[in-house]
Amino acid sequence: MSKAGHNSVARAAIAEAAAQFQKGLDQLALLPNTPERQRQELEFRIASGAVLRAVKGQAAAETGRAYARARELWDQLGSPSEFLQVPYGQSRYHAFRGELDLALRLDEDLLRLSHQRNDAAGLILGHLSRGRSLMFVGSFASSRTHLEEVLALYDPIAHRSVVDQAGILPQVISQAWLGNALFCLGFPGRSLARSNAAIAEAQRLAHVPSLADSLAIGARLLSLVGDDAALGERADQLVSVATEQGFPHWRAQGTIYRAWLKVKNGDMTEGKTLLRSGSTAYRASGAELYVPHYIDLLAAACEIAGQVEESLTLLCDALQIVERTGERWFAAELNRHKGQLLLRQGHSKAAEELYYKALGIAQEQEAKLWELRAAVSLARLCRDQRRHVEARDLLAPVYNWFTRPISRKRRHYSTN
Repeated sequence: MSKAGHNSVARAAIAEAAAQFQKGLDQLALLPNTPERQRQELEFRIASGAVLRAVKGQAAAETGRAYARARELWDQLGSPSEFLQVPYGQSRYHAFRGELDLALRLDEDLLRLSHQRNDAAGLILGHLSRGRSLMFVGSFASSRTHLEEVLALYDPIAHRSVVDQAGILPQVISQAWLGNALFCLGFPGRSLARSNAAIAEAQRLAHVPSLADSLAIGARLLSLVGDDAALGERADQLVSVATEQGFPHWRAQGTIYRAWLKVKNGDMTEGKTLLRSGSTAYRASGAELYVPHYIDLLAAACEIAGQVEESLTLLCDALQIVERTGERWFAAELNRHKGQLLLRQGHSKAAEELYYKALGIAQEQEAKLWELRAAVSLARLCRDQRRHVEARDLLAPVYNWFTRPISRKRRHYSTN
């Protein structure tokens, strides 16, 4: 039954694979509780968890139960190296639930154990998971280092078992997340190249979960870039794949980005309705990750419609989620957006305070793109108040950074 399940995954029949793995677990439950039976169940639980991430959601209760039981079995068997996918799956589950502190601890444990055992597959999963989690909390430079390590370590032939057990293509997902980290660090061109390469690789290898994941990450990146034509294409691809395969988690994300494009194209009523329904469907699976970003899109839609008070309320909700979960990768932009709304209401002092807060967050995170946006907003405010020298002094450092040669930018990050 395990072989049948893996064959279904290979054929992209993910829902079929989930049923086959469950049937195998039901049969195992009838056998005596021996170490051999525990090991077989562990194999099923790991494979089932990877499939459930796709058909139920990254943060779904069923996914969490699969990995919790896998962890029990893994501990009982002495944490065998060939099953280091267990803490990887647990970390991903908790990260998408917004439990980032726990995810980071699991990543740290996975990397430490893999280093102790000199386990290459474990190191690949550990660096991938750590790089992803660090991106979420806004540690972009460290995230980049871990994700680049995945690309350096991964061998598609030697590490094929990683794909079977974890349910993802490491070289695809690491490139996709690296694209997001590079964007925030101030390399938009290189970030888009990484994102496009990840999607192309997933398509070439016909690995559907990795394709859906990389399309979702790519769509998020394009929404930040503001490339509406490319975003429309990515969102349509994502919805098509997710609908065909029965991936509700990814279908909801595609719906959100389609809705945002409707708003930008002037279809305000349907756009806002779809933004709300898409976000509701996304959170229904237990996911909290990215919710501040999705709320920001709805807040921007309300702002376009002239509903500034509602937009402010939404942004306050988003910032409260950031405080609760620690998902700080978008915190600078949320504060800057709130400042813009307050400025529209004539509260220039409060707006300036939020712009400076956004600037401080961006500088702490070494997020040059967020720093540039915050500095531009501050400089415009200073200009309008005839504080021209201050405006120039705010813009000059980050402007000079963006006009530096790439080689000097690399040295900047290598020393931090």
